[in-house]
Amino acid sequence: MIPNLTNTNINSEYFKSQQQKPTFRGVNKEFSKSTKYLDKFLKSQENLSHTRFIQGTLTNWFPKAVLSRSFVDFSEFTFLEFIESGIFYFAAPFFGEHLFRNKLFKAVQPKKIRENVVKNLANSVDEIKKSNLDKALKNRAITTKAGILLGCVTVPALEYALGFAKNLFTLKVFKVSDFNNIANLNKEKTVDLEQQKRVETHSKSVLLKSGLVSAAGILGGLALAATGHKSKAALKFSEILLEPGANISKLLHKVGVNSKKTDEFLKEYLKLDFVNNNGKFALSKGMLALTCTTGLFGYSSAAKDRGKLDFLEVWTRVPLVVLYTIFGSSILDSGFKKYLAKNGKFPDLVKKNQDGTIANIPTRKELPKIAEALALKNKTNVNEELSKLIKQKSVITGVPFLFSLVAMGFTLSAISRIWTSYRYHHQTNPENTPPQEPKVANTSDFIPKSSTFQGLGFRG
Repeated sequence: MIPNLTNTNINSEYFKSQQQKPTFRGVNKEFSKSTKYLDKFLKSQENLSHTRFIQGTLTNWFPKAVLSRSFVDFSEFTFLEFIESGIFYFAAPFFGEHLFRNKLFKAVQPKKIRENVVKNLANSVDEIKKSNLDKALKNRAITTKAGILLGCVTVPALEYALGFAKNLFTLKVFKVSDFNNIANLNKEKTVDLEQQKRVETHSKSVLLKSGLVSAAGILGGLALAATGHKSKAALKFSEILLEPGANISKLLHKVGVNSKKTDEFLKEYLKLDFVNNNGKFALSKGMLALTCTTGLFGYSSAAKDRGKLDFLEVWTRVPLVVLYTIFGSSILDSGFKKYLAKNGKFPDLVKKNQDGTIANIPTRKELPKIAEALALKNKTNVNEELSKLIKQKSVITGVPFLFSLVAMGFTLSAISRIWTSYRYHHQTNPENTPPQEPKVANTSDFIPKSSTFQGLGFRG
């Protein structure tokens, strides 16, 4: 804080100390180009939802774009990836935090306790039970949390319906529903009108049912939030719905299964309640697992409508993506940090807690303070220390990111396309024609010459 300059007792030593302190204004100007790029990368990893949306979408979209098999194939997975990323990065905060917590579910609470209920919704069930709130308010908070979660069935419902929305998009825009034509496997481009009709009918049916499920979840959640606190059965249901993993652990304890690791796993990966992020709702691993698994079966059912090869390609690629999304990324990240700690790498960033676990890696915003302390300790330049820290954190963050891009992006996409090509030629050629390498699509080969796209500047 700057002292009051009207005070006659101004300490001149204050100004000397301020002049000696390192400043970070314009610090980036002294960074090399490579360090500036790494700094931007770090900030993108720790920024708001819209930046994470762009980064996550490109990680999944870019490899498929490079390996796209036709303009139709490119268009439909672009449609899919951008909407899916929107669901992952924006749906939970929008529905859970803004629409439900602060509007719909707030409105069903009595005016006198409305703000108090809403304020405590980010706390866990255990935290609410152990709080100093009166019993009635505790019950309201728990059943309202469960009501909001029930309303958030909208998110997995949207994820399940997304594959069918993609089918309908491709059919309506490109008049194509056969996967062999979409993937440019069938050079004849024959059209089955009956199959197109089946795809359209089933897609519309699933979209309607998903809407009804979402509406039922929201109405049921509102009823639970408004009246559930009066019923012991509703309160118990709420606790089980929010923390199914913790309740499964209790059942296992009753039959003699006592394992700390099992309890921690179940509590972490079967937790459907939101995570408390500074008083706001954040996605939990259980919610992520539910949404991913729902999406897998939605993709599978939608792919089955378009042909056997689409169905098989989904089951070749998507289960691995789901497992990596739920478990793999965190396991890889944790394993890499343990490796760095074991080998004494980046000790200023990678540290262990007293129980031996790896402490949270400092955020980009925390690096300047660490750099300042290191500069004073080592009698070095603050910018040099900050530059080193940025490079070190870029390695910690970048290795799992690159693995995701290369292994789960390019490699898995390429393998699934090779297998699809092999299956197609195997089923159409009794002599088992060897698979063809996936090629980057030339979009002009797949746009009809007399097409509405010509009016947008595309040429056949």
